[in-house]
Amino acid sequence: MSGIAGLYRLVGGDSVATDLERMTAALAHRGPHGSGVWSQDAVGLGHRMLWTTPESRTEPLPLSAREGAFAITADARLDNRAELIRQLHDVVTIGSTDVDIVAASYEQWGTNCLAKLIGDWTLSICNPQERRLILAKDFSGIRHLYYALSKEQIIWSSVLDPLVLFAGSPFPIDEEYIAGWLTAFPAVNLTPYRGIHAVPPSSYVVVENGKATVKTYWDFDPNKKIRCRTDAEYEEHFRDVFAEAVRRRLRSDSPIVAELSGGMDSSSIVCMADVVLAQGGAEVPRLDTISYYDDSEPNWNERPYFAKVEEKRGRTGCHIDVGGQQSLKFDFDFDRFAVAPGSGGEESEAARRFTAFVISNRSRVLLSGTGGDESLGGVPTPTPELANLLARARLRTLGRQIVAWALAKRKPILHLLFDTLRTFVPAGFLGTPKYNRLPAWFRADFVKRNLAAVRGYQRRVRLFGPLPSFQESVSTLDTLRRQLACSSVSPEPLYEKRYPYLDRDLLEFLYAIPREQLVRPKQRRSLMRRALAEIVPDEVLNRKRKGFAVRGSMAAISEDWPSLFEVTHNMVSDALGIVDAKAFRETLQLARQGQEIPTVPLLRTMGIEFWLQQLTHPNWVRVIADTQHGNALTGISEHIAAKEKTESERSQIRTAP
Repeated sequence: MSGIAGLYRLVGGDSVATDLERMTAALAHRGPHGSGVWSQDAVGLGHRMLWTTPESRTEPLPLSAREGAFAITADARLDNRAELIRQLHDVVTIGSTDVDIVAASYEQWGTNCLAKLIGDWTLSICNPQERRLILAKDFSGIRHLYYALSKEQIIWSSVLDPLVLFAGSPFPIDEEYIAGWLTAFPAVNLTPYRGIHAVPPSSYVVVENGKATVKTYWDFDPNKKIRCRTDAEYEEHFRDVFAEAVRRRLRSDSPIVAELSGGMDSSSIVCMADVVLAQGGAEVPRLDTISYYDDSEPNWNERPYFAKVEEKRGRTGCHIDVGGQQSLKFDFDFDRFAVAPGSGGEESEAARRFTAFVISNRSRVLLSGTGGDESLGGVPTPTPELANLLARARLRTLGRQIVAWALAKRKPILHLLFDTLRTFVPAGFLGTPKYNRLPAWFRADFVKRNLAAVRGYQRRVRLFGPLPSFQESVSTLDTLRRQLACSSVSPEPLYEKRYPYLDRDLLEFLYAIPREQLVRPKQRRSLMRRALAEIVPDEVLNRKRKGFAVRGSMAAISEDWPSLFEVTHNMVSDALGIVDAKAFRETLQLARQGQEIPTVPLLRTMGIEFWLQQLTHPNWVRVIADTQHGNALTGISEHIAAKEKTESERSQIRTAP
């Protein structure tokens, strides 16, 4: 996952070479294998390189097209290289780099090429003669691309730092982003700063005449249907598309590490990868696994399950014991928010062991099981299927299925019917489900101002139009896209994360088959279990739902109580009207007493608080515009500085001889 950056002066036409060098240098942590810049008068592109495929070693970036018609740089891994090479055989060959193929595609089809590029990628294309700029991102949004447009210039980058530091003007904090982050995930086009935008997934931004226009270039087809005669045919089709999704992500010139948690998602990826490698379907030196366990956690002991996968493949992976580590890990990082104070604490022993393993393994690719639970029926809900039957007025079948599901879930029929009807009405109209209620420490005015964000941008299912199950699938994918937009890249060790379950062809298949193939009464993940019965160990396929670790976080809150309690008495988020510090302190007290609390929002609240405190530091408060938030932060900064001065003076008095 390399880094790209660019600068385009819309007024004045001064050379951008010096500023471009500074921006590219700020991406050094994203590219240890060299850098490149291209500039022409008022426009320029920068690139930091991370080699993860054999072709990437010969990739000269940025790339200027023939006769200087346009210049391009991209952070790209194309999964359909072979298909595109066949279509463009006059200008590219099997030895062409991925960016060569992207450039040839753009030369051939213009922006229509974007829908043809399957894989993980972001790109920027400059056409100096037409004074036109294109910024684009793949359909899932795995890789990041941000931009800031003013009257004078547009500046863009894979990470926020160059935009925050070199844009030449301060930015207000985006309250909606904070609201989304505290409760679920923010909208994909937002960043923590108003005025800095993210390129949305499956979209491109075209900048012409000083204006930026966002356009969608591809979306799933609700009319696409796949119907087979038997279950066996569905199972065979799934095995084929899943194997291809895994094979595509095994293209690497260094060993690959796969997460192996013991759950169905990660185990299926590892086992299918072994099948693909045994058949000679991929060229990768080696596939290793990394697993975490905690024998002291009663609800989260994965060792018996990932051991079964290791037994099947005849190879033991790296095991990391996370038991007894009672240090709070705030869900926060540098890449996501820029000028943030890091992860909120010292690196844990587990993180150090992970770093040491990846470095010693010389791996630059990590396979993740994210997306499997959401796309393959990990949550055994009958609602999408029942909503389909209701929307299509198949009332007799609806009656049979609602009875079958009621027996399977041991739930009253009226409750299932109510849950189904709830999907067709606006969020909150029939009340808020218990699992979706907000923590008590959020201020009511803050919630009211950002209601859509705190509700996770919920949309009601339309009774007419695409099948409700299709609408639900796309909505779930949108949530995943928001989650990926908040993911970050660790600078050490630097690696590229790949997600087989977010393969475009695999998702198209899953969205096009009948919902009852995925989930059936008393058959959670029905299709996956049936199709992989001979590939994944039975103990993993037929295990109960994977547990979650909760005891460790509660113990960590108790362990770190003194420092947490101190923070709650001078909360910047309280001064900004986001959090009620008293209510937050009371929640911490409940956690200390061993009562169950919403742990994730609590940790995120602390992360936001540390970030805001960092922004009050004299070195950073200047990046915040002179708005209500900016004035508040400045005032808080002065208060904290005065407090620190007083504490320093007291310390000097105490230590004086």
